[in-house]
Amino acid sequence: MRTRTLGPRLDVSALGLGCMGMTWAYGATDDDREEAVATIRRALDLGVTLLDTADVYGPHTNERLVGEAIAGRRDEVVLATKFGIVRPVGTTPDQAVANTTINGRPEYVKAACDASLARLGVDHIDLYYQHRADPDTPIEETVGAMSELVAAGKVRFLGLSEADPETIRRAHAVHPIAALQSEYSLWSREVEDAVLPTVRELGIGFVPYAPLGRGFLSGTIRSPDDLAPGDYRRSSPRFMGENFQRNLDLVATVERLAAAKRLTPSQLALAWVLSHGEDIVPIPGTRRRSRLEENIAAADVELTPDELAHIAAALPQPAGTRY
Repeated sequence: MRTRTLGPRLDVSALGLGCMGMTWAYGATDDDREEAVATIRRALDLGVTLLDTADVYGPHTNERLVGEAIAGRRDEVVLATKFGIVRPVGTTPDQAVANTTINGRPEYVKAACDASLARLGVDHIDLYYQHRADPDTPIEETVGAMSELVAAGKVRFLGLSEADPETIRRAHAVHPIAALQSEYSLWSREVEDAVLPTVRELGIGFVPYAPLGRGFLSGTIRSPDDLAPGDYRRSSPRFMGENFQRNLDLVATVERLAAAKRLTPSQLALAWVLSHGEDIVPIPGTRRRSRLEENIAAADVELTPDELAHIAAALPQPAGTRY
């Protein structure tokens, strides 16, 4: 596995592993747990170092799963987790929107970090993200508290998620930000307008989540019935009603372009994201070893500038909003 650098000095594998769907959002069950742990360990075997989780995934169950999977292998992992989105324990995906609050208060930052360390079973977090900016707490206060965690040795590097350019600049002025995590894929390119130029100006790495369009770009979802009961995508605009069929037509274009390169649709979609800069480290998620190995192969795919432009131009805007 090739490596890339987030910010000035956080070295990670060119592809990370997003762990959210192993316990949250996509209809995961206890029957999947053994395979999920095996998938994380297989990722480490294959040279994937960046593992991404968050306290709200579950809530809490995802961090415990990751902690179990990396036990005895901590030195092989660049461990990323997040704080700031708060939901009661027991919240199901269909209840998430109505039961979500955002908390960036300094005292909460510190308590959340300690709780994550305990669930993960580690003494430090390599990359600690604010999951969403708190509109009621100045970003300077939140990042100030995060910087104290760095000084205490509990956190190595700081990150933000889905932050706008002004917030990124204000945060970076308080303490260096190593990475910004935001959605980016062939069907979610909004960050190209202002966010990517901002992080590149400041020397901040970029970590795209959902680089496979929450699985749609993989070509494996052909009907809403392919989504498990409780899967939050059943209420996601791009997976509903007429939007679903219109987006299936978009996926057909991805499949055609991938076949021309003798790639799977997932490999083409990931290679397209990877090809947009050495400062970009996508974190596709899966709880299956077979899908993991398919995704990892994308790190060795090279696309020419003409191919990149052709792929982007061939795809229309998706039907429906992200959320």
